[in-house]
Amino acid sequence: MENIKHHIDDQLLAAYSSGALPAPYGLVVSAHVSMCDECRARLGAHDTAGGAVMDDLPPIEVSGDLKAKLLEMLDEPAQDVPTYERSGIFPGPVMEALKGKPPKWKHLGFGTRQCILSHGKEGSVRLLYIPPGQAVPDHSHNGLELTLVLQGSFSDEGGQFGVGDVEIADESDEHTPIAGPECACICLAATDAPLRFSSFVPRMLQPIFRI
Repeated sequence: MENIKHHIDDQLLAAYSSGALPAPYGLVVSAHVSMCDECRARLGAHDTAGGAVMDDLPPIEVSGDLKAKLLEMLDEPAQDVPTYERSGIFPGPVMEALKGKPPKWKHLGFGTRQCILSHGKEGSVRLLYIPPGQAVPDHSHNGLELTLVLQGSFSDEGGQFGVGDVEIADESDEHTPIAGPECACICLAATDAPLRFSSFVPRMLQPIFRI
């Protein structure tokens, strides 16, 4: 996809390549990589480097029992794993998280909606629907937030973000994202801790909406 200006940084790509990135962030990275030729190529470089490192590691002896169990597993019939392709604005990884079904939106107020894809100890990942010109309440962060634009655009103190762009925000950032005027902004957002809202009402509603 052309015109992507905001990419995943190398630290996150390396963590994703090694399998060390928490699942909520992994979904955002995999969705972005499916849309971005540049980051897909960079991820391939990380995968190649990781494979070279593994090839240079000394062999490790394993017990005969472990080897026998592994060989038994290889003899077991392979299970069919469903594959999901892009549907409309939603990349394949997002369709997998949705299990191939449309999002189930829940209203947050003022036309804004969300669909929580997962929520647990590692963090949460959700789809957000923000009407044209609508602002998300001013907030900062208790951790890391990755936001991938799937439709429309938004702008905040960090710049303007269009389809395929990823905003990376942490504890040092405070912002008020505003959806662009052209259409509703639909984003995929992952966090590992609750947001810090500046005003009272959003803070009061946080436990209900799990944001």
